[in-house]
Amino acid sequence: MTRRPTDNKSDDLLERLRVTFRAEAGEHLQSMSSGLLSLEQASSGESQSLIEAIFRSAHSLKGAAQAVNLEPIGLVCQPLESILAALKAGRLELKPSLLNLLHESLDTIGRLLSDMALLEQRRPLAAAAARRLDDALKGASTNGAKPDDSAMEAPAEMSYVVPNVTPGTVRVAIAKLDTVMRHAEELLVPRLAASQRLLELNEAVSMLASWKKQRARLQPALRVIEHSLQASSRGVAGEGSDHGILNGAASRKQELLKLLEYLDSEQVQLKVMEDHLARLSRSTAHDQRVLTGMGDSLLRDCKEMQLLPFSSQLEGFPRLVRGLAREQGKAVELMMQGGDIEIDRRILDAMKDPLIHLLRNGIDHGIGTPAVRAAKGKPPHGTITVAISQKDSGKVEVVVADDGSGIDVPAVKAAAGKLGAMAPQDGAGMDEQEAMALVFKSGLSTSPIITDVSGRGLGLAIVREKVEKLGGSIAIESHRDAGTVFRIVLPLMLANFHGLIVRERGQLFVIPTIHIERVMRLANNAIRTVENRETIPVNAQAVSLVGLGDVLEMPPSRAGEQPKPSTLVVVIEMAHMKMAFRVDEILGEHEVLVKPLGRQLVRVRNVAGASVLGTGQVVPVLNVSDLLKSATRHMSTSRAASGKLSGDNSEAVEKRAILVVEDSITSRSLLKGILETAGYRVSTAVDGVDGFTTLKTGKFDLVVSDVEMPRMDGFDLTAKLRADKQLSDLPVVLVTALGSREHRERGIDVGANAYIVKSHFDQSNLLDAVKRLV
Repeated sequence: MTRRPTDNKSDDLLERLRVTFRAEAGEHLQSMSSGLLSLEQASSGESQSLIEAIFRSAHSLKGAAQAVNLEPIGLVCQPLESILAALKAGRLELKPSLLNLLHESLDTIGRLLSDMALLEQRRPLAAAAARRLDDALKGASTNGAKPDDSAMEAPAEMSYVVPNVTPGTVRVAIAKLDTVMRHAEELLVPRLAASQRLLELNEAVSMLASWKKQRARLQPALRVIEHSLQASSRGVAGEGSDHGILNGAASRKQELLKLLEYLDSEQVQLKVMEDHLARLSRSTAHDQRVLTGMGDSLLRDCKEMQLLPFSSQLEGFPRLVRGLAREQGKAVELMMQGGDIEIDRRILDAMKDPLIHLLRNGIDHGIGTPAVRAAKGKPPHGTITVAISQKDSGKVEVVVADDGSGIDVPAVKAAAGKLGAMAPQDGAGMDEQEAMALVFKSGLSTSPIITDVSGRGLGLAIVREKVEKLGGSIAIESHRDAGTVFRIVLPLMLANFHGLIVRERGQLFVIPTIHIERVMRLANNAIRTVENRETIPVNAQAVSLVGLGDVLEMPPSRAGEQPKPSTLVVVIEMAHMKMAFRVDEILGEHEVLVKPLGRQLVRVRNVAGASVLGTGQVVPVLNVSDLLKSATRHMSTSRAASGKLSGDNSEAVEKRAILVVEDSITSRSLLKGILETAGYRVSTAVDGVDGFTTLKTGKFDLVVSDVEMPRMDGFDLTAKLRADKQLSDLPVVLVTALGSREHRERGIDVGANAYIVKSHFDQSNLLDAVKRLV
């Protein structure tokens, strides 16, 4: 379809239509992807209806793309539609290779949609996908006849495509919905201000009532003074004394009498003022209640608008599972239940990555290959279940379960000991549930090799951190060779933010109450010093105690202040890390609105944002995650300083030595630069033979090697190192362009500790692997 000359208004309309098209195209792609996944498992009777639905979505997508002049997308849709029409008519046989090609075509369309501004530059990508579809259509036809295109012709001319919208609903951009939500939340500020004004008004009424009572008690004394002045005035006048003195005294007495009369008349004015303040207080209280009711109702309605069915997040998971399983040579079936339960969209968005981590973890660590499962008497295909169910008190439970090999508890304990997460002697007395909880430790992994999929020990740590940040909890159950179950409990809606307001060294701070375990006052003699750090007992457990001001690096308190007989403590827990903070004063818990610090202060350590109290005072809201890290760093620094003061003059730790074995001078220089910038001492070798000779003549802590090299490749070098008594324990990281499953398995077989594919190369992946291994 050729684009006609247009004016600026037409261009603006076209851009708006393309925004609408992108949302509609996403729905069509999701529908087709889900249909293809269902088609793989469908019976012959169900296949026809599924193909029909996929065909209609492809036809609608093609017409919509042509209507907004997005020809590259239409270029892919045309042969895609032809193949679906041939399947529908029975002229093509549905084979796994054809299904894979259809999935790849949808991936191509998704990439074209991801950045429509560069669509014309990606025309070769669209043309290549269209050629593959055309070739499949020609080569896979069962009777050699060309597909009948008469049933597939798009309308000759289209000017506008009406997006698919459910009757009684309207499509609203997420950005607009978030803006309305933000405005509704910001009503909290005037609500708090109104409450503060009402409090101040009530205080004024109380002060006036107290003044009135005091004046009423003085009234009898004023009457006595008045009578005395009147009697004294008459007595002086009868004595006939000096007229000047008499006139002066009489004048002063007259002024006093007038003052007393004024005070009598003021009594009426006080009563009028008191009544006025009382009416004003009642009307303010009424307005405050109305504002609170309307604000709460509006916020509740906005939150309900944010509710989405859980299925909207689950739709892409079958395809993800299918791809990950195929990549690892495994057969996995994904079962999903309870997708119609609605939950806050923001919680859904935040839970996308954790759920992907759990699915990837189940496929990579839990589900075995068909041969391994068959040897254990299991069906060749594994099953992963994602089940959502409604719980009491506005909560929802998400269960992610697999029927794989379960968690190897001894391996977890060994990995935790190697990581330093626990002392070796602690493992013997640890029960199975406590040991399984160790899998949430950052950096802990039982994988024998680090790859781009797993092995860094970060996935489950991220899952727990994000779940707890949302106010949820996660628990784990596992039985050897029976499978693993993760139970996640989440709130249905994000609650209003509540914070504990504390004062430290004259400054107010807000600490999120969701992470506060308890607030307590302790006698100073209850504080103990263990290994140069202060601790307090909490549930029979010693918890480290630090000063909030010390952690925040605030100026010290003024000298000369009297020590207090007791200490106020706030105990904070997050991601199973617990710390106690000493504060000067606790002002109570309040509902607060957290505001960002602005573009100039995007990231401030220990501060998550700011809040405005009802008094108008701006108070920083503390970032609990940063606070715990800063407290840990503060204690380590304090102990190190204490060690130096006590005569510990140990030598600085020597830099770790790494050998880079790489035949490409460009890659060798790149790896050397990355590692040296990170603080390592790096030597290089040009191939496996040179590398092995260097290792035998020098002392190194780790080897980073390419695989494809002359004379001796990386696999052979690794195998030779493992066979050498002196070098058998030396960690080896393979960085290579060979990314197939067979090559990764060979890397594991020869004894590599990490396998990083160059196509997925990220220097952070390399540095994470090196840091974990040395």
